[in-house]
Parts: sequence; C-alpha cells; structure tokens
Amino acid sequence: MGATPFNRSILEVRLPKHFDKRTDMSYDRTQDPQEHLTAFEARMNLEGVGDEVRCRAFPVALAGPAIRWFINLPHGSVTRFLDISRAFLAQFTTRITKAKHPINLLGVTQRSGELTRKYLDRFNDECLEIDMLTDSVASLCLTNGLLNEDFRKHLTTKPVWMMSR
Repeated sequence: MGATPFNRSILEVRLPKHFDKRTDMSYDRTQDPQEHLTAFEARMNLEGVGDEVRCRAFPVALAGPAIRWFINLPHGSVTRFLDISRAFLAQFTTRITKAKHPINLLGVTQRSGELTRKYLDRFNDECLEIDMLTDSVASLCLTNGLLNEDFRKHLTTKPVWMMSR
C-alpha cells in the first residue's frame, strides 16, 4: 500500500460485492461543497454502506483541484468519514453558497419589454434560493417588481397562492 490519507483500518475493509463505486458526481471546486457532500452521503445511504466504505468511495467523487487536495492530505490522517467531510468543507469553504435574504427579491424587477410570464418564472427561480420566505413578503416583492399595471391590480385585489417552494 502506497502513501494514502486513509488509516490502515479503512484500507483493510473489503468493499461489499453489491457496491457500485461508479458515480456521476464529481466535485471540482466549482460547486457548493455542502451540496456535493449531501448528495454523496445520500448516495452512500442508498447503497447502505458503512463509514469505511464511504471513506474509500469519496475520492472517486472528486476531480481536478479537489482530488489533488485529497491526495495531499497527511498519510494515515483519515480514520473515519467525519475526518474527510470536515477537512473537505474547511478546504472548500469559500465555495459554500450563501443563503439569500428576502430583501434581495426587491431587486428582481420586470425588465422593459420582458413578458410577464418570463418575469414570473425568473422571480420564482429567485424565490427558490431564499430561506424563510413568507408568502406575504414574496407577494409584496412580486407586485413591486411588476411593470404590468393590470396584472399588479389583479394580484393586489384578489388573494393569490403563488410560488411553490
């Protein structure tokens, strides 16, 4: 066994016969590392594998700068999956997507010449990126950004159940 970040106990564990180590996930430092880690763990939960197998499978889901980072971890430093996940998040913390605040929706306005449907689609896409968004705030921001006066009046005179989050 060559130099590896894995502790000997991880290297000695045999992979289950049913385990499919192929993955379409590949973290290359351009995505949110928390999202990658969540997706990876969901895949491992689906496979029903333990901590040691998760460790062994994790490098397969890395590419480019991320795999180089992994290879350069200290020899034998990874004894459990928590070691890799903490080090991974610490290394790529600047890529973590920051949650948007509802106030950001005030900047989403209908552009001159933009179809109302296109604006609504764009507005709804922005809403999906905001945590703790209430219907009343979303409705206020939506109507604030509308150029279509007739539609704005319609929205403000009748209850609207919009956006699915």
